[in-house]
Amino acid sequence: MSTSTLYHNPQCSTSRKALELLRARGQAPRIVEYLVTPPDRATLEALIAASGRPVADFVRRKEALFEELGLGAPGVTDAERLDALVAHPRLLERPIVVTERGTRLGRPLESLLDILPPA
Repeated sequence: MSTSTLYHNPQCSTSRKALELLRARGQAPRIVEYLVTPPDRATLEALIAASGRPVADFVRRKEALFEELGLGAPGVTDAERLDALVAHPRLLERPIVVTERGTRLGRPLESLLDILPPA
């Protein structure tokens, strides 16, 4: 079995589907419930960089806090978004999956397929 990590919110249906997909592909992921054990800034920076996606993609726009903090306003920097993610982990978009083949944000869920072994 390959090693993988899932940054997971068990209340999120997409995150639960990602866990099912990982297990179906022979993964026994280390599960990080990021609301219980939030990643620090350095970890977030590394995950985001490894994904190849912008910081803005990792911020949940559906959270009321997104608007309250003005994170969608023009001129908001990546550093400010990272500060918000560190201070408010519920703003972190999920799921995030790390395997030996790469790191992906599971939005859409199909984006995980290129870092998982074939079925």
